[in-house]
Amino acid sequence: MKKIMLTAAAVMAFAFSNAQETKFGVKGGLNIANLGGDVEDTSSKIGFHVGGFAEFKISDKFAIQPELLFSTQGAKTEWSDEGVRVEEKLNLSYLNIPVMAKFYVAEKFSLEAGPQIGFLLSAKSKVEAGDFSDEVDVKDAYESIDFGVNFGAGYDFTENLSAGVRYNLGLSNIAKTEDGEDFKMNNSVFSVSVGYKF
Repeated sequence: MKKIMLTAAAVMAFAFSNAQETKFGVKGGLNIANLGGDVEDTSSKIGFHVGGFAEFKISDKFAIQPELLFSTQGAKTEWSDEGVRVEEKLNLSYLNIPVMAKFYVAEKFSLEAGPQIGFLLSAKSKVEAGDFSDEVDVKDAYESIDFGVNFGAGYDFTENLSAGVRYNLGLSNIAKTEDGEDFKMNNSVFSVSVGYKF
């Protein structure tokens, strides 16, 4: 993972020094998040992301886009206990830093891929059953750093306004485990966003 991030840093340095054009912008949108690995019976949870980015245009066809995003992720589980519907939501908040390589396959349409590092800001488990509701801080049960890879596509409606879709596949185990315990949990997030370049 360290090699991936060092490579990303080197690519960013190269992009900055060789950029023909640099644009800054803001973006935000919807997350459809879930958890993979050894987790069972979870369903998707709706969240959001918001933040900023810089696009370093290397050529007409290629650009590097680092981003800084606040992202709400996690998953939810539902079951019935003596006829009472119980819902548990795991609410994870991250500060994510993706570095995307963008290839413009057409004038306004781009495909993108790149690594991402995420820093866990908070982790809370909320249980609701009938009139009962309780929220517990569970940050100590999760790793503070998450690594992943993103794949996506974008479309520039105008010189300033754009939209995109992206899938984030978590590569690291975010669950803290005891020695010898073989349990894996990773983030899985599909997102839709709108961006504005200045």
